[in-house]
Amino acid sequence: MFSILRPYIFSLDPEVAHDLAIKSLKANILPKSFFDVEDEELLETNLFKMKLPNPIGLAAGFDKSAEVYNSLFKFGFGFIEVGTVTPKRQLGNPKPRIFRLEKDQALINRLGFNNHGSEVITKRISNNQPNGILGINIGPNKDTKNKEEDYYTCLTKLSIYASYITINISSPNTEGLRNFHEQKEMENLLIGLNKIKKDKKIDQPILIKLSPDIKEGDESRIVELVKKYDIEGIIVCNTTDSNRKNLSDIKKNEIGGLSGQPLKEISTNLIKKFYKETQGKIKIIGVGGVDSGQSAFEKIAAGADAVQLYTGMVYKGPGIVKDIKKELISILKKENLKKISDAVGINT
Repeated sequence: MFSILRPYIFSLDPEVAHDLAIKSLKANILPKSFFDVEDEELLETNLFKMKLPNPIGLAAGFDKSAEVYNSLFKFGFGFIEVGTVTPKRQLGNPKPRIFRLEKDQALINRLGFNNHGSEVITKRISNNQPNGILGINIGPNKDTKNKEEDYYTCLTKLSIYASYITINISSPNTEGLRNFHEQKEMENLLIGLNKIKKDKKIDQPILIKLSPDIKEGDESRIVELVKKYDIEGIIVCNTTDSNRKNLSDIKKNEIGGLSGQPLKEISTNLIKKFYKETQGKIKIIGVGGVDSGQSAFEKIAAGADAVQLYTGMVYKGPGIVKDIKKELISILKKENLKKISDAVGINT
């Protein structure tokens, strides 16, 4: 059905199409059984002591304000991440701010953390309990004077509603955000997060979402801090504001974060580096260019315990999760692997 509707959907502005998708998902009419696959038990895995039906997640950015996560679970996702959520409601950057690069199977966005704010979103989730593993991605408001305090505010308010919390320090669309990759800034932030976690008795795992544009060799320094401050996981990686020279689409020079196929090899190589540094002791979620069972398997074999997608669903529709799972199961059988966790890191 998506292949029939795609020409119409792609004739719309990307943000209009996205808003239409959110409105459609609110109807919550698709039966979950439509997206079931045989032998899915081979894909069962554990993440932070939580059992996932499969390792395919939806990345933050699609359901920014936690409006349709239970409808999205029906597509067959093993887990879903909502957000990025900021303390106060935020409209984001001026439109247009999403661009399809169809020739490159990519997107560029400069949305700027548009969301309904932590107050509305906490009420929304408390009134609509998630039907699966729900991560909440948090970040600071654009005009805040103290970004650290915004993270602490969101962690305090939202953690009780989340299976895990992701600290987004890597969007290229909020000025100064990526400074948290620097040694002193990251250490100060992690110290503060640990204090909040201890003082508020927060048990939910904390993850850090990293930039693909870190300097060569920064992996060991980041892993050292992540281990020192007991951060349970890392997400590798967010969108990139570089890697434009080999793109074909005329929109390639739009300002913003690039996602999709041009990010695939960058993120997979970075996963390998982080897996070697962590020695498998810190959970890794791989993101960037996942649109098939093969691309998901490559990231898992590079060291990812689970993967996330977003741009792939824009181009291939909601059936992508079912297709990925079927192909992953086929790959496992071909490789004589009994379960998906056996594949983690086998190509490093």
